Amino acid sequence: MKHTDVEAHAVNEAARARMGQGAAEKVDGGDWARAPERSNMLALRFIVFMALVCGRHVTRLLLPPIALYFLLFAPTQRRHIKRYLFRAIGPHAGWLDGFRLIHAFASTVLDRVYFLRGRMDLFELSVQGNEPLEAEAVAGRGAFMLGAHVGSFEVLGACKQQTHQHHLRLAMLMFPDNAQRITAILNAIALPELRPHVIALGRPHSMLALRDWLDGGGLGGMLADRTLPGSEDQPASQRGNSIVLPFLGQPAAFNDGPFRLAALLRRKVFFMAGLYRGGARYDIQFDLLADFGERVTDAAERERRIRAAVEAYVARLETICRAYPYNWFNFHDFWLEDAA
Repeated sequence: MKHTDVEAHAVNEAARARMGQGAAEKVDGGDWARAPERSNMLALRFIVFMALVCGRHVTRLLLPPIALYFLLFAPTQRRHIKRYLFRAIGPHAGWLDGFRLIHAFASTVLDRVYFLRGRMDLFELSVQGNEPLEAEAVAGRGAFMLGAHVGSFEVLGACKQQTHQHHLRLAMLMFPDNAQRITAILNAIALPELRPHVIALGRPHSMLALRDWLDGGGLGGMLADRTLPGSEDQPASQRGNSIVLPFLGQPAAFNDGPFRLAALLRRKVFFMAGLYRGGARYDIQFDLLADFGERVTDAAERERRIRAAVEAYVARLETICRAYPYNWFNFHDFWLEDAA
């Protein structure tokens, strides 16, 4: 997979600003999509078995040693975590902060089992900003929900039970090849009504499938905090462009493809996050980022609105990372610093 010329130019310009021309030539923002899973099938099945048989309280006893093992024996991810924590918390961030972040990640992975089994009684949930989103679904217009690799996506499904809006239909736009093992296991244990519908990205028919889903009043969710891998034969509306914006004090590349899709399909865009607060507590938040419902014929105005929406997304994500610093689970070279 390779970037378009526009994507490569934007990423390289950001790299030059931080690392110099020589290092910029080595940047490859798509490494996360090709990275192999750090998972063991037997271990995953064992943890799921423990979760279902022994319950949440007992299974959570496994999380500290798992988090410690990952912290000690995943040096690449540890390096990326350290860089992020320095920017989100400050230079005083240390090993304990890294352990807390990995432990929070392990906790959300374990809780996915219970969310997909409908065990919302185990959790304390706070839902904010869901009314405007539900209004779009009830009106049959559908909407985009753009999240990030923070917190838990599965907990968002709890809104259907928490708000008694059981008619909400959720679809996840994703690259399904990057985490096949754990996805296959979790899908096997999920209740049919709680298993998210998946619309695979990177396929020629992806946009048409999404349009039909939205036209039926469905909600389309996507994690938009990674530069999308793509190829020249993909539609430009799916590839998008990379926009370099300041994020936690350093320039970072964000893809505007999801926002271009929303503009093309004339839908509202909401920021979504299921934030883990420790223990059994989650904050579920929705915020309106942009309204592309009005047809815009002027190309320059359309570009301005798309960029404004990306900027609003990045600003909201930065606020989340500072308020909930142990919810960032983007364990790759986000600021493209390894090329140095």
